Parts: sequence; C-alpha cells; structure tokens
Amino acid sequence: MVSDRRTPSDDPLKFLIVDDHALVRYGLSLALRQRYEHVAIVEAGSLAEAVRKVRSEPDLAAILYDLQMSDSDEHSGLTDMLEAAGDVPLIVVSGTTDVNVIASCIRAGARGFVHKGCEGVVLDQALPIVLEGGIFAPAPPTSPDGRPVRIALGSAAAPVRSESEAVSGLTERQREVLRLLLEGRSNKEIARSLGVLEGTIKVHLRTVMQRLGVRNRTQLALATVKAGIRLSS
Repeated sequence: MVSDRRTPSDDPLKFLIVDDHALVRYGLSLALRQRYEHVAIVEAGSLAEAVRKVRSEPDLAAILYDLQMSDSDEHSGLTDMLEAAGDVPLIVVSGTTDVNVIASCIRAGARGFVHKGCEGVVLDQALPIVLEGGIFAPAPPTSPDGRPVRIALGSAAAPVRSESEAVSGLTERQREVLRLLLEGRSNKEIARSLGVLEGTIKVHLRTVMQRLGVRNRTQLALATVKAGIRLSS
C-alpha cells in the first residue's frame, strides 16, 4: 500500500528568489505559485541577504538569481552566491543577451539561465532539467537594435483523455519515480535511490499529479492502477 505521509501540502517546494527589484521578485514568486500548488518562496533583495538566507534556509530546491545585484558586480557576485549555495542548483535570471556572459555563468557553475524577456512558461521547462542535474541555457534572440525579444512558445499540450494516455506519455525518469512511489518509498528514499536532490523528486511528482489530475500520492497510485500500466523495474 502506498504511504500518503508526504502530501504536497506537507512538503512544499522551496525557492530562493534573489533580485534587487521588488516587482521582479513579486513576478517570479507569482509565476512559481501559479505553476505549483504547494510552494514556499524565500526572497532576498541583496547579495548579502541572499547569502545569509541560503545558509539559514534548509531544503532549498533551487535559487533564481539576478546577475546584476546592486551590492556586487556580476562576476564576483555570482561566484559568492554559488559558493554559498553549495549543492543547491542556481538559475540565473537576467536581461542580458550577451551569449558570452551566458556561457560564463554556466562555466562558473550556474545550472541554468532564463532570460527576463522569455515567457513565464520557460520556467516549466527549465526547472525539471536543472533540478535533475542538467543545464538549461538557451541563448535569447535579439532584435537589430539589441533589445531582448520575447520568446513566444507554443501553447501547452492538450489535456490527456485518460489515465492510460497520461501514464504512457510520461518521460522515462517520471515513470521511474512513479514506480518507486508505488513501492511505498518516500521522496527522500526515491531521491537517494536515483542519486538526485529531493527537490527534483518533488517537481517530478507534481508534474505527474497535474498530468493525471490528482492531488496526493494515494490518488496518484490509484490512477496508475486504473490505467493498467505496468512500470517495469
């Protein structure tokens, strides 16, 4: 029987948003809250505050970091933030379109880059990749006068019609997470088994739950059984 001890409401996904503009922090916070039903947001308006908070806040899933903070230059500031972050993945959120700057951020250790001119849905693509240990860093296009151009993405995929269709459409890693969940393992145990951060497992489970239209682990297990899909080990 699948345990329902760790529901989304008990274990929110926690992000640290670092930007010296309050309105930008608000926008990123709103974007995350719209995409994840259970999310905790920690904010910092300066590099110094961000360093303090990353050291005092446990279980951060990821950091969204503005490259141009008012109390540091972009290069040394990023280095200091990455050093403080340790194993917590950091995504640079910046308005720069300089591909050399973007590349230097990744070389320094950032796990992702999201341009401020992108549509908010880009976060949906970036977060699972980054939390699973990958790198998300598309170079944003620019107009002839150098201004950033909004990247229009296609509309979201049409809702699936059945549990079977939903499960069969999952990625290999999502199916692996689901298989371990059906064995009764906790998020922490699944993360340890797959060698990834616990925050990565939370993202995968939320994605699967949204796709199947369920709200907790028990409903997820029942929907999978109803779909008649065998998740081989």
